[in-house]
Amino acid sequence: MGKLAVRALRAVLGVVFVGTVFIQVSVLWAFATDPEDGSLPLTPLRVIAVLGMVSVQTALVCVWRLVTMVRRGTVFSHTAFRYVDIVIGAITSIALMWFAVTAINAPGQREDPGVTLIMGGIGVAILGVALIVLVLRMLLAQAVARDVEASRMRAELDEVI
Repeated sequence: MGKLAVRALRAVLGVVFVGTVFIQVSVLWAFATDPEDGSLPLTPLRVIAVLGMVSVQTALVCVWRLVTMVRRGTVFSHTAFRYVDIVIGAITSIALMWFAVTAINAPGQREDPGVTLIMGGIGVAILGVALIVLVLRMLLAQAVARDVEASRMRAELDEVI
């Protein structure tokens, strides 16, 4: 992975991370300064928004760590699996939270159920991203296994020579 690609990806990750922190701070500021009349300040949608941002931030940090491992040439190790597994869990939790938002929003869409169907389709697409990352994890597992085997064969050849 080239230096330009790493820098560009890190810039995107940084901007998204700062954006999610801004959203969290905005929601928390709304809790403190402008409570809704007659309702609890922690509405389900606000809680889901904050938790969703935490999931996104978790995935961003893990991708940052994986990019660092790629840059150092250490991504083909068992340490990378921990980060990939966390990314899969974060994406899955985001999908589940999206389904919760869809369920909360559904009663208000009785006149136009297409919105609920579209939102459900977006949730399925988010789960699809988690499945893609799972397939990539399997490819990483194969690469790590081959790397270990190649190292073993090099060691055997060094003994022969």
